Amino acid sequence: MSKYLVVVESPTKARTICAILGKDYDVTSSMGHIIDLPAKKLSVDTENNFVPDYRVIPGKEKILNDLKKKTKKCDTIYLATDPDREGEAIGWHIRQKLYEEGKTFYRVVFHEITEEALKEAFASPGEFDEHKVDAQTARRVLDRVVGYNLSPLLWKKIVRGLSAGRVQSVALKFIVEREKEIAKFVSQTTYGVVAKFECGGLIVEAKLDKFKDKKGVFLTKEAALNCIEELKKEEFTVSNISKRKLKRKPLPPFTTSLLQQDAFNKLRFSSQKTMLVAQHLYEGIDVKGEQVGLITYMRTDSFHVAPKAKAAVKEFIEKNYGKEYLPEKDYAYKEKKGAQLAHEAIRPTSVLRNPREIEDSLNSDEAKLYELIWRRFISAFMKESVSEHTKATITSDSSSFLAEGKRLEFEGFLKVLGRSDEGKELPVLKKGDCFKLVELAPSEHTTKPPARFNDASLVRLLEEKGIGRPSTYAPTIYTLVKRDYIRKEKGAFFATDLGFKVCNLLVEHFTEVMDENFTALIEEKLDKVEDGEIKWETVLQDFYPAFIKKVEAVKGTLTKEFEYADKTCPQCNKPLVIKWSRKGKFLSCSDFPKCRYAESITTEVACPECKKGKLIRRRNKRGQFFYGCSAFPECRFTSRDLPKESETKETEPKEPQENVPETGETVSES
Repeated sequence: MSKYLVVVESPTKARTICAILGKDYDVTSSMGHIIDLPAKKLSVDTENNFVPDYRVIPGKEKILNDLKKKTKKCDTIYLATDPDREGEAIGWHIRQKLYEEGKTFYRVVFHEITEEALKEAFASPGEFDEHKVDAQTARRVLDRVVGYNLSPLLWKKIVRGLSAGRVQSVALKFIVEREKEIAKFVSQTTYGVVAKFECGGLIVEAKLDKFKDKKGVFLTKEAALNCIEELKKEEFTVSNISKRKLKRKPLPPFTTSLLQQDAFNKLRFSSQKTMLVAQHLYEGIDVKGEQVGLITYMRTDSFHVAPKAKAAVKEFIEKNYGKEYLPEKDYAYKEKKGAQLAHEAIRPTSVLRNPREIEDSLNSDEAKLYELIWRRFISAFMKESVSEHTKATITSDSSSFLAEGKRLEFEGFLKVLGRSDEGKELPVLKKGDCFKLVELAPSEHTTKPPARFNDASLVRLLEEKGIGRPSTYAPTIYTLVKRDYIRKEKGAFFATDLGFKVCNLLVEHFTEVMDENFTALIEEKLDKVEDGEIKWETVLQDFYPAFIKKVEAVKGTLTKEFEYADKTCPQCNKPLVIKWSRKGKFLSCSDFPKCRYAESITTEVACPECKKGKLIRRRNKRGQFFYGCSAFPECRFTSRDLPKESETKETEPKEPQENVPETGETVSES
């Protein structure tokens, strides 16, 4: 019989720890949270200092009973849940449910699942950090209070089943505001001139910098062509050459945010996928018969690296690349305000596990992400790269062109990270060299609207604004997509009509909740709770009174509003109105519930298969959108996208017709 009981969240994590600790330890999983706020009611006593009504999650009773049975067989119980606020709270709640007189409970914290880290952690176990538990309680209660009170307002105004959250609503606002910027953007096209010169048998490319003492940018293509005709008659010489050395420092080791950004940019992984794969690498992989965690804990906002890991990577660099690749001193990285400095950056648990040597033990996604982490970590402790940047000015009687080149002198950290930014090198030039004109051509530049957010840029913005914690980025984005407030197409996030509607309602009535500065201030207060500077109840006391007063004021003013379509009901001849469901817009009879007729909103794109029906936007059981023929089931044509040559034009709402009731342009439903 085992002497000790160890409780963790994940079965995979349990297997890895069990393989390392041996038969004296019974390592078991709680399968995540066991205790939470019941979903069907507020479960927070707002009249009694916001006391949360925590209960066993439905379906988790058997797991808790199994844990209690195992507790009876052991005198010493270790709670080894994850080393962050959420993990601290999970372990603390489990301890409350398992507690018995005569039993000894310890909190064990480690940031990597390796033999050395586990032995060190279990040799010096500690107690729960109740300030950290309080910070998680404050976040959970605050989010429940906000969501429970805001979501019904969305149900009343738009449709049941929608949700609003403190962090997700601000993230949605960023995406909606970007859509509005794009809609307002007016592009402008300008023209320039590019040249190819020949010098000593080598071709040099250059851009027109100035023409007749004015900037070499033209508002029309005709003006650029006229410039070219004049320049063809002139002679060109090198009038100036400037050179400068540029040292480039390596990027820091990964934090959660930086990992999600780089994984999207280089691997096209979504935030959710990145965290899922990273969790597999952290919790343990069977590598050639050894069950071991390959990376440190993947939810962190710190650049800190343990001294032993730092010494190991420096030894690895010197042995494999040479002493000249080691910097004279360690780089200093500015830590984010409120960063958990007790955590480490995301790194391989051993730099000796080369990605190429263990790739047979990993699936494709695991191998790609592990290699990304491994290379980033090693490169962070290597010397700067050094490059020489050369700029040559080539002039004629009326113009000056600029030619630029870049030559890498020392690879430094790029030896490991790669040289993707390597520029074109200029030939050796000297002042007074004559150039033979080979070609002149106009170039066109059209200004582009701001780019839509993607996983990388949205996570970066959330972090810059201080919104949420490392553990919240991926679930926030996932929730927005799941609720159909945003959609992802070709890697970019688009706000849906439903997303616009939800965002506009919240911005109109709850300015403070939708203010990113206010949301960041809440995060700072939660950090103060964790540091023991303020009580967790204070966060709610400062927020709740004004918030609930606003909720009550808004509640009585909201009614559903429907726009009229240009069609009448085929069953009762009453006007059809545009309504919302969680799957999007649809047409419904204005005489509902007396008449229950409804139909999908069709596009004006004819079905390419049967040529009779129109394409309708639908959603499948997995929540994915597609276009199907309105003549279904006679025609079963489906397509993920509309034909490129056609444009979608949904049924547009029009002014009320003669048979519309006298209530005006909208139909209201309490």
